[in-house]
Order: sequence, then structure tokens, then C-alpha cells
Amino acid sequence: MRAPLQQIETSGELPQSADAVVIGGGIVGVFAAYYLARRGMEVALVEKGRIGAEQSSRNWGWCRQQNRDARELPMATRSLDLWDSLAAETGEDTGFRRCGLLYLSNDEAELAGWARWRDFARTAGVTTHMLDSAEAGERGRATGRTWKGGVFSPTDGTADPSRAAPSVARAILKLGGSVHQSCAARGIETEGGRLSGVVTESGTIRTKLAVLAGGAWASSFCHQFGFRFPQASVRSSILSVSPGTEGLPDALHTARISATRRGDGGYTLAISGRGRVDVTPQQLRFSSQFLPMFLKRWRSLAPGGLQGMRSGHETLRHWRLDQPTPMERMRILDPAPDQATIRRTHARALELLPALRQTRISAAWAGYIDSTPDGVPAIGEIDTIPGFFLAAGFSGHGFGIGPGAGHLVADLVTGSEPIVDPKSYDPRRFDASAWGKVADF
Repeated sequence: MRAPLQQIETSGELPQSADAVVIGGGIVGVFAAYYLARRGMEVALVEKGRIGAEQSSRNWGWCRQQNRDARELPMATRSLDLWDSLAAETGEDTGFRRCGLLYLSNDEAELAGWARWRDFARTAGVTTHMLDSAEAGERGRATGRTWKGGVFSPTDGTADPSRAAPSVARAILKLGGSVHQSCAARGIETEGGRLSGVVTESGTIRTKLAVLAGGAWASSFCHQFGFRFPQASVRSSILSVSPGTEGLPDALHTARISATRRGDGGYTLAISGRGRVDVTPQQLRFSSQFLPMFLKRWRSLAPGGLQGMRSGHETLRHWRLDQPTPMERMRILDPAPDQATIRRTHARALELLPALRQTRISAAWAGYIDSTPDGVPAIGEIDTIPGFFLAAGFSGHGFGIGPGAGHLVADLVTGSEPIVDPKSYDPRRFDASAWGKVADF
């Protein structure tokens, strides 16, 4: 794989039974398993490839409240607290820091939108500072430019995508849970209409509770047992540059380029929202439901190629539980980055931040961002299969809100008081249209 990622040693023999099974070792899956294990449950986490190897290690690493949709803001706020407390709880370092996020703009409409969000955020107890031209110029002095204004969100921060999910997986092991890499979940079994087991390539784990945190694979997995989960993936390409610069903001967003300091002192560079849509059978199946999203975001999206078809994560075919599945043929979704986007991103970054000319490109990669029709994740029990819970469709926001999402999943699975109101995340909402409901940010 192209994106940097810590490798961890995990459990050996698959347990015959567990109190709960979590399918998928991305950031949401590991946090769900962690919070279940903290409640004393025997948890087995199964991952077809490596922990954190797909989108959870391929993102910017931002953990933000700024510009969150109202439905996600409470979870984002709680997630920051959970990111904060994790190191003390576990002794593991995810690289999380409340470094603050800086937004700069010369667009009056964009600044007005940020100001409206600031006014809304105040009602939720969130602090964000609008910057005038002088303040924006001072905070953005590394650009050497004049700015009309900006935003600084001091309590937001970043974590390290290359080590966050592996760190949480190690914490699960410390709590007595088991973590199984290169172990694809092929499907589920039921008895009397309720979940009774999770079938993997290495055997069946008897359980009455399971969580599907399968990222871009979740919809095709749901398709196996007749649950319709509308999901579409966008291929996003980003790059990193080597260490060697000083005086740049830790996390900077502009309309043309965004930059984030990495744990090694280098930077991740990306163009916000830019992506390619690779045609797949699943894309075509749910195209009408994604029309409102497309009409709102079409300027940022471009047609892709056949990579998604070849990857198999958005297939509509049914597979057998006693034979290898597409997930075993494609252990890690590692699509080729769009080279035109990589070149454009790097050129824009050097233009905006001249100090980066001292660096070199150290890596470039792409990942599939799993989206829902309204841009808000699906978290909740699948009502046709009691005991089976879905946590997917995080639409590029999953890394930052991973702790809160995992905590909410654990709350729902155990019947505890939920950390946030789960109503906005109910998977049943997709029975209705997304018109007028697409997330603003």
C-alpha cells in the first residue's frame, strides 16, 4: 500500500464465541471494539486486511468541530474529549494534538458562510474566532499574502492517521479483546430471526451482537442479506512531503489547497472535496438517491475509470460463505492516485507556501471515501436482523468523529444512555429522499 501505516501484531486463533464481534478494523471499528471491551465484554475484531489500512490511514488527520453539519457537531465535540483522554486511558499515542485549525479566504461569500456557522456554533457552546484581514495575514504569514479574513478554531486539532487505528487496536488487546487481521468476515448467520454468528474465512464466531464497520465495503456486505444501504465511494488523491520546513501552520485550509503537519514533521497536502467517481454497479443502483448530493458537489467531482469495478467493493453479486469473497481477493483497497490531481495539488501548495520548496514528495496515494446520500453516517441497529448494527457511510468525516461514533455504537449495542442523540444517524432514514437534507460541510 502507498499510504504510511504502522503495522501491529495481533491475535492468533479465532475464538469460537464472543459477546460481540466487530467487522472492520478502520477507525470507527477499532473505537467501537475498544469501548465495548472497556465495558467488560469479550470482543473479537475481524479485519480482512490490516488495521487502519484503508481510508482511516489515507485522510488528512483533522479532528474538527469547525464547519461541521449540525447533525454531526455534538459527536465531533464529544470525540475531541475522547481523543484527549485516550492516551491516559490506554498508554497509547495516536498523535492527537489540539493545535487549532486555520481557515483563510479572499471570498466574501465563503467568509459570510463561516460567520453564520460561528453564530450557530455559539448556541452549541463551540468556540471559533473569525479573523479580520490583519489577523488572517498574521496567522497566515507563511503564505506571504494578504487575506480578507479567516477563521481559527483553537480547540480543534489533528491526530496521526498512520498510527491512530493501530494504537487503539493495541488498547483493545490490553483489555483482553482479540484482533484478527487477514480475516475477512464473509457473512452472518441467524436463528429465530436474530443474529447468531459471524462467518469468517477462518471459521464462525458464535455471537448475539455484531457491528458492521466495513467502510466502503459495507453496502455490498449488507446486500448479501437483503438490506438496502445506499452508499457510493469517491476516490480522493492526496500526497505528503518530507520534513524540512519551519513556521508553517499545523493545519491550514484554503479554497485552493489544504496542508496538515504530519507526525514526522512533513506535511499532507490535498485539495478539499476534490475526487473522482469510479463507475460501479452499486453507483448505478443508487444513482437516483445520490442526485441531490451530486448537484450540490458536482464542481468538485470528475468522472473516474474502472478501478472501482476491478476492486470489487461495490459489487451487486451475491457470494457464498464457503468460498473466497471479493474481500479476500482485494485485502486492502489501494487505488492508484489521480496523477493530474497530485501534480495540481503540489503546484498549488508550492505557490501558496513557498517554504515547501525545500521539501520533496515522499508519498502519494488515493482512498475510497464512503458516502451516504445526505453526507451523514448510518449508525444503528438493522431492524430486520436484531443484534446486528451498522456503522458506515462516514462521508470523509469518520476519522475525526471516530471516537464518538465508536462510543455511540457501544452505547446502542449495550443499551446504555447514548453519548449523543442517535436519531440523525438512524439507517432507516434512507427510505426517504435526501432532497433538502445534504450536509452543508
